[in-house]
Amino acid sequence: MLLRILIPVVLLTIVDFYAYQAVKTLSRDQVYWRYLYWGISIAFIVLLIYTLITFDRSAGPHQNSIFKLVMASFVLLFVPKLVISIPLLLEDITRVLVGLSGRLIGDGNTEQFLPSRRRFISQVALALAAIPFAGILHGIWKGKYNYRVIKKTLFFPDLPEAFDGFTLSQISDVHSGSFDNPEKIAYGIDLINQQKSDMIVFTGDIVNNRADEMDPWKEVFSKLEAPMGKYSILGNHDYGDYVSWESEEAKQANMEKLYRTHADIGFDLLRNENRKIEKDGQSIRLVGVENWGTGGFAKHGDLDKAVADTSAEDFHILLSHDPSHFDHKVKEHPKKMAVTLSGHTHGMQFGIEIPGFFRWSPVKYRYPKWAGLYEEAGRYLYVNRGFGFLAFPGRVGIWPEITVLEFRRGSSEDQIA
Repeated sequence: MLLRILIPVVLLTIVDFYAYQAVKTLSRDQVYWRYLYWGISIAFIVLLIYTLITFDRSAGPHQNSIFKLVMASFVLLFVPKLVISIPLLLEDITRVLVGLSGRLIGDGNTEQFLPSRRRFISQVALALAAIPFAGILHGIWKGKYNYRVIKKTLFFPDLPEAFDGFTLSQISDVHSGSFDNPEKIAYGIDLINQQKSDMIVFTGDIVNNRADEMDPWKEVFSKLEAPMGKYSILGNHDYGDYVSWESEEAKQANMEKLYRTHADIGFDLLRNENRKIEKDGQSIRLVGVENWGTGGFAKHGDLDKAVADTSAEDFHILLSHDPSHFDHKVKEHPKKMAVTLSGHTHGMQFGIEIPGFFRWSPVKYRYPKWAGLYEEAGRYLYVNRGFGFLAFPGRVGIWPEITVLEFRRGSSEDQIA
């Protein structure tokens, strides 16, 4: 609890101090701007501390709305101030070097070690900060429901001929407890159905904490259609581990309700098991494991159990929520998982993507495989950027994703082509 409070407060205070230097430089004759700056900053820090102390993940939608408002304000204030701080920090380094040079060379100015700040630098810093400020506002207002369909074609020499052209739509990280716009959710579901994929899979985190978060959304999600079935797995948020339950029995009752929720929607929930998918006398194996993740996340997944009744010659598609599972367990498993479909990272809901040219998000420093398609040792991993959002009620540059994969029979040369 103490670290949860101290880290954001200390970061915000340090960045606040630096960003204030720009305000101070530009308002030399208008002191009231400085009072306004610190009035807003201090009031928000107090609100942030209060929210972090009192927030209860298991509380109702009212407190959840307050928390989302505070998180939105935190990002909206912190990121632009951080951008302001960078030019000022670079200017300070220059000022120190100039001051040292003056003392060493002896330019005759002994009264002032550091040169004064330049208004121009502060003006540039504020202008640069306006860019992420506008981007974050857009991310909160529009970005969180700005669904994107990303299509990939994958080639496999061992894909059964009957499945040449097989299509699969993937969504992940619904986080229904964060939803606040039924029309946008209905639009997202319609967009999934418009892809007319043979199969739909969901790769975990249907709720934030409690099974009843999904109750208002079961009807719309039950409209998902796929002729070869709809399948799902659990993510780390689905176990209720982040809530203080009144008893172990209450936690288990929540899990039972969550299992029924998947069934009510029409998902076949795979819990360390597989399904044989047949077509024209041939088959593939759809494997689903429970959550397995590094860095303190739950490790309920058991891949050995999930594929115990399959053979090494079977064509396996694996659903595993956390992409760290791929590097630590999946890619060297004796039974080859041709494709692993994951989610979990959300792309941190913040970053920059220029298709085919550049992709960056802070989450890459925690998860090297954080979004899109990866390949190692002839085994593919696809990390979906998530359908919903968590904590920060927005998406900036990393849009909610519907993945459509087409499976074709062919060689790696076909893949490159």
